[in-house]
Amino acid sequence: MSHLLLALLSLFSFAALLEAQWKLRDNVYVIESEWNDETPAKRVELTCNTSDEALPVYWKKDTALKGTGKTLIAEMKEFPDAGNYTCLTANTHEIISYVFFLITKIDSNGQMIRSILKSFKEPNRTFLKCEAKNYSGIFICSWMTENESPDVKFTIRSLKGSQGDVTCSTPVARTDEAVTEYTAQCQKENYCPFAEEHQPIEMFLEVIDEVEYENYTSSFFIRDIVKPDPPQCQYVATNGTVTWTYPTTWSKPKSYFPLTFRVKVESTKKHESQVYDADEQSFQIPEIGPNVKISVQARDRYYKSSWSEWSSLCR
Repeated sequence: MSHLLLALLSLFSFAALLEAQWKLRDNVYVIESEWNDETPAKRVELTCNTSDEALPVYWKKDTALKGTGKTLIAEMKEFPDAGNYTCLTANTHEIISYVFFLITKIDSNGQMIRSILKSFKEPNRTFLKCEAKNYSGIFICSWMTENESPDVKFTIRSLKGSQGDVTCSTPVARTDEAVTEYTAQCQKENYCPFAEEHQPIEMFLEVIDEVEYENYTSSFFIRDIVKPDPPQCQYVATNGTVTWTYPTTWSKPKSYFPLTFRVKVESTKKHESQVYDADEQSFQIPEIGPNVKISVQARDRYYKSSWSEWSSLCR
């Protein structure tokens, strides 16, 4: 076999090895594994980071010996194949270099199979949900897992990296029965609530569960994710009027950021309800009976984003 053919075969093999993985960060790589029994394992070439060609070295995966010599070919298919690969000196057992491999499951079309997070019911099939209480540029992003695992780690950031000008807090977990919901408060820097938005915010969530890797994205304008807090209301029995105030968290002035409202009158005895629209901050309810509950909700008047939750009972 000619030297040229050998060189071409070597180059092709090296290119295939490169395609089998992508770099997540320094010393951390993600292997895309087609999740079926028929597809063979990905072969990944590891090179010990030493310039001394004569130095005897060996490789360990976690605590298991994997091979000797500067180069190691590792086969990656399932989660036990992933983890930490370390190159050490044979004589002194000093660590020279290491690399950590994660596995992400893909289907036959090359699409990531996502199973770590649980989707929200509303909006349907949404894994990463972001909402804003006003037009300040501050928003809350949420996601859920089936149960809390100490090994699951999250990183949420702008998809544009440092150019995205979005900062987020450390996620906070809240467990409710079998579901754990994580929330992070994020802020779009230098956001002007009075200016029209031209570029969407693109959020990127990375999820690592031991050696399994997944990512999720969400793209939105602030105006699309605004959901006000509920108004504060009261009922005046003398004239049958419900009055309410704007949420304290809503953007000011209210003349520039007006809300529209809905008043729900619910009969506990007849098990029926009526909903009335209102733009003002009061509404007169005719012929109200004793077994009636009243509540109010709000939404941006000019942009049809989400309605707030219903308020506490006004009566």
